[in-house]
Parts: sequence; structure tokens; C-alpha cells
Amino acid sequence: PPAPPEPGARPYPLHALSVANIPNASRGRGSARSSTAATPEGLQGRRCKLLDEDSPLAQGKRQRQRYVTKVGKCQVNLGNIQDKKRFLSDIFTTIVDLKYRWFLFVFMMCYVITWVVFGFIYFLDAWARGDVGHSGDPEWRACIENVDGFVSALLLSVESQRTIGYGTRMVTANCAEGVILLIAQSIVGSMIDAMMVGCMFVKISRPKKRAQTLIFSKNCVISLRDERLCLMFRVGDLRDSHMVDAKIRAKLIKSRHTAEGEFIPLEQSELNLGYDTGEDRLFLVEPQIICHVIDRHSPFWDMSAEALRRDQFEIIIILEGIVEATGNCGPGPAPPVSPPAGMTCQARTSYTEDEILWGYRFEPCMSLEKGAFQVDYSRFEMTFEVQTPAGSARELQELRELRELRDQRDRSALSLCWDRPCAL
Repeated sequence: PPAPPEPGARPYPLHALSVANIPNASRGRGSARSSTAATPEGLQGRRCKLLDEDSPLAQGKRQRQRYVTKVGKCQVNLGNIQDKKRFLSDIFTTIVDLKYRWFLFVFMMCYVITWVVFGFIYFLDAWARGDVGHSGDPEWRACIENVDGFVSALLLSVESQRTIGYGTRMVTANCAEGVILLIAQSIVGSMIDAMMVGCMFVKISRPKKRAQTLIFSKNCVISLRDERLCLMFRVGDLRDSHMVDAKIRAKLIKSRHTAEGEFIPLEQSELNLGYDTGEDRLFLVEPQIICHVIDRHSPFWDMSAEALRRDQFEIIIILEGIVEATGNCGPGPAPPVSPPAGMTCQARTSYTEDEILWGYRFEPCMSLEKGAFQVDYSRFEMTFEVQTPAGSARELQELRELRELRDQRDRSALSLCWDRPCAL
């Protein structure tokens, strides 16, 4: 039997970013339903299990589940969606979001199904009017000429919809239904061409792969900058065509308990990267070091080097920008055709607490050579250790205020002694 919990122990996990603390979807719906009506003994056992998992020995063994991978893929699976008709209401976006193998399958099946359906209708019309039995008879007034079976009717359907026109099989003016059928197939074929070619163009021109050339440093660093403790990481662009209006922001994913005892597993809080000063808007020509100043409004205000090793959280970095257009944007006459508008690209990465280096700084990767700035991306990940206090930003601020107060008191005493030397 499980041992009773210790007095004052927390009955819930401190964090929900590990596999052991997140409910497993593979257990099925039955286990999820039974957990809501669990017995007190089962609830007590689960609480003891969670307490055992929060021990230092279990923390070193359990697997860490990331919210966002290093390459920017969100590790969130959507399941048990009841109202799936919403996807059919926006069929264009649904087709564009498909993977390439399914997209090509849908692309081909749209044409194949229409060819087969209209070919079958052509064959039925020719068979009902007797054109199949009088194929090749010059005296027979055929509605659809040279159709002697389903295969020839299928070829007529393909030739009509794709406007090939070999001239051997055709719809004549001897029947009205054949003319109406040909008009209907032409309209349906034009609609399929417009939709599928549009989906193909949008899927190919999406700047999703542009994010592969936007790189982030493997680690974050924390060190002093201008006498303030800062969290920093580096971002760079490998292409010569730059991002227009690039903006960067950061989210902190961390679990917490509210004052009322509510457990929030994955709470998102904003990290200020210079939104009030405009420093979050980047001119991303060379690698830049993005800085988050740990001040009173930062969630890392009370975090020291020792608390960083014990804590568990994840920082999500999101870089957004517009892909530079390829049209003529400089001086000179305007082109006859307007250039394509830039599309928004987004690159993501994440940093866990074990990927943050306390007391380090990034090495410079730029140099001036032959009248131009040279970027050495081999030094993009390199860091070096610097002298950094191990206390939190709050403790450093309190020490700084005490030092300023002491200096101010010393200056006041010195000025008093200068005015009254006899008192000294």
C-alpha cells in the first residue's frame, strides 16, 4: 500500500512540462472517464506517486517533454474534435494545409473522378441512343461519334475537359443532351482548374521553408549588461535577401498555483524584448543578440543561479517578418506587372532551463575585412565565461540601492565635516 503523504506536502506536481505530469492520451477514453470517478484510495495513490516523482532522484530519471522543439514544431496534438464540419466550410485552407502526398492525391483524384463520371455519362448516352452498336456506320446520325465502349467514352471525356481535340471522337448537334453535357463538363473543368491550380500555387509559394535559414543560438546566456542582469540569445539570417519588418517576441511557459489553489499547467507570460523602446523590431542583416532585461516586471526577478537549476520552465522565441519581394522596388520605371506582395514568415525555437548558461556571454562573430563587414557563422554558438553575481536581480538591485544610500550618507558626512572642521 502507498505510504501516507508527509504533513504539508503539495498534493500536485510543481510543474507540468514533464511526461510524468501530463495525462497520457494513449490510455483511451475509458481511463479518462474512470479517473473522474476514482476512489479515494486511487486518488491517494496518485498523489503519493506525484510526490515521489517530485523527488530529486525521480527528476533526474523522467523524460522532459518540450512544448516547442528546437526547430519550431509545436508538440501539441489536437484530438476529440466533434464538429469537423468546420474544416469543410474552409475547404481551400484545408487542402493547402495537407501534406504533399495527400495534397497530390487530392489533386489527381479531382481530375480522375470527373473524367470517369463524365465518361460514364457519355457512354450511357451513346448506348441509349444506339451509337455504340452503329459505330463506324456512315449513314447513322450519331449523337456522339466513334464511341464504341466505355474506354472510348473515357477518352472523349479527357479530351473534352483538357481541350485536346484529336478529332476522332466528338459530340454532334444531333442531340441536345450531348451539347448540355459538354457545356457542363467545360464549366466543371474550369472550376477544378482554378481551385486546384490556385491551391498548388499557394502551397508552393508559402514562405514556410524560409524559416529554415533563420537560425537561433543553441543556448541562452545570463550576464550583466550596463550593470543590469540580462537574459540574451542570438538570432541570424543566412540569406542575402533580408526579412522586412522583422519582429521578435518571447513567451515563458511555466506552471504555477494560484492563491485559490488552482493549478495552471502551462501558463504563458510575456517576456519584454524592448517592445516599449522599439528594440523588438530588427534590421536583420547581421547576427544580433536579443536582450531581455531582468527588471521588476520580469518573471525572472527573484531567480538566482541556484534557483535556475531547481526550476522548470520553457522560453518560446517567435521571429516574424515579411519575405522580401522580388519585384522592382527601387528607382526607375514601374514594371508592367506588379510584383508579388511579401508573405509573412514565422520561425520558432525554445529554450529550457538546462539550456540557459549563467555567467556567460556570446563571442563576437563580425569583423571588418576589405572595406566590408564579414560575418563568421562558425562563431555563432560560441560563448565565454564572465564574472557574474550568482544572486537574483532583486538582490543585486537591493545591494545597489544600499550602496547608493551608503555613498550618499558618506558624501553628506563629508560635506558636513568640510563646513564644520571643528566638529570633526
